[in-house]
Order: sequence, then C-alpha cells, then structure tokens
Amino acid sequence: MIKMKFYKQEGQLFIPDGTDEKTALSRTTDLCIAAHQDDIEIMAFGPISKCYGVPDKWFTGVVVTDGAGSPRTGIYERYTDEEMKKVRVIEQKNAASVGGYAAQFLLSYTSSEVKNPSNLKTVEEIAEIIRACRPEIVYTHNLADKHDTHVAVAMRTIAAIRSLPAGQRPKKVYSLEVWRGLDWVNDDEKVCFDTSQHPNLAAALLGVYDSQIAGGKRYDSAALGRRLANATFFASHDTDDVESLSYGLDITELVNSDMDYFDFINRFIKNFRKDVEERIRRFA
Repeated sequence: MIKMKFYKQEGQLFIPDGTDEKTALSRTTDLCIAAHQDDIEIMAFGPISKCYGVPDKWFTGVVVTDGAGSPRTGIYERYTDEEMKKVRVIEQKNAASVGGYAAQFLLSYTSSEVKNPSNLKTVEEIAEIIRACRPEIVYTHNLADKHDTHVAVAMRTIAAIRSLPAGQRPKKVYSLEVWRGLDWVNDDEKVCFDTSQHPNLAAALLGVYDSQIAGGKRYDSAALGRRLANATFFASHDTDDVESLSYGLDITELVNSDMDYFDFINRFIKNFRKDVEERIRRFA
C-alpha cells in the first residue's frame, strides 16, 4: 500500500502501537473527524470507550486544524503560534496513546483554510482518509455548534462522504456536541452515547491537554460535567439508567442525499420550537 500523502507539509499520521499503516487503518471501525486537538476527546468519548480494549473495534481520530489559535495564559502565555502547534500535536498524540487509538491523523490546516468554501483540499483529503480506513461509523461536529471552525469541519466531512461511491461510505454518520450542547433537541431525535464506562480513561484523556487547562479553559471539568448533567436531566420522571451521557444527531440521511445543510438542521430546530410552544399552550 502507498503511504498516505498529506496535502500540508506538517500533516502526519501517528500509530500508537507501531502497527504498519495498512493494518492500522484497515482495522478502523469508528472514525472521528474533528476541528481541533481535544475536540475528539470532548465529543467522542462514547465511541472511544466502546472501542477501548475490544479486539474487533478500533477508534481512529482525525484533527483537521493546526491548533495555532489556542488561548493561552500561565506558563504558555509567551508561547508563539508555532510553539503552541508543537505542544498541541504532542498532546493529541498522547491522547491517542492513552486511548488506545488505531491511528491519529493530524492534517494541520489553518482555520481560515477550513472555513474557505472554495478550498476543496480539506474535502479531498478527508475523503481519502475515509477511503483508506473504510470505517463502519463516522463522527464529526454538529451543524448547530456555535464554533465557526467546527461547523466548517462538519460541512467538509459531509461533502467528503458525499463524494465517495455508495459502497465506500460509512454505514452510519453522527454529529456530536462540543461548543453548543444538544440537550435542546427533542428526546426522540437525540442519539445517546453512554459515557459511563472507564471513568478513569475519560479523565485521563482530557487531562493530557495541559496547554488548554493551564492555559485558561477547564475543558476537562466542563466536558465531564456536561455528561453527568445529560444523564441526570435526560428523563424527568425516570431514575437514571446511566451515570454519564453525551448526545449526537444521526446525519446519515443528510450525507447520503443532496439535502441542504440548513434545511436538515432546521427540522430539529422547528421540532424544538413546536415542543416548547405546545407545552406552553397546554397550560395557558
């Protein structure tokens, strides 16, 4: 097999257990395509824990951007963008090792490149990675996220899957929560991912991102807290079935059609509005 060629000079593939590239990629069952270093560990812990230590399930991560724009204070306050990029690459590789990933891609695009709709390189490269891994399931950001780069990565991922022949597309595609939670989505439309297993692993994966935690953003506490809140507040009249939950949306229909991105997510927004309105009207 010809080794993966990256569009960016800084792009790289890290295989934690040293397996050869062909084997590492072909064993992938679950593939997560995210914008930044640590997004994978925040939004996709359910899939990571599902694969962790299971012989026939393997998780692979893809980080699309280079991490240059990270906020920084404390010991990282004087770090340049170039220095921060190196730190964040090391942190992401550490997470891949701790999480037992099959492989970790670091594509090293700038955020502006990803957000530029005329730059098709990101779409083409993501499509090549999916073609090489042939995962059963793909995960990415959701279209209702409030971070511009997250939404752009979701759109590039959808376009990449659409560009593939039907036989090379994943069976299922899910979009997950980071900068805007999905608790507002009606319960019958949510996809719930159990994040209760391996709580020590959950903490360890988030804890490797010292540049973000010490740099002024407690993503570790926030992500774990959201999962606990999701589990507790999911059903008002039932006891909790799980201790920790993350939410997603099934976007398989979207990637297998030419449906407009906004039209798809707007269905959930309309249904949420309808649910709120009907509940108020019942007691007016």
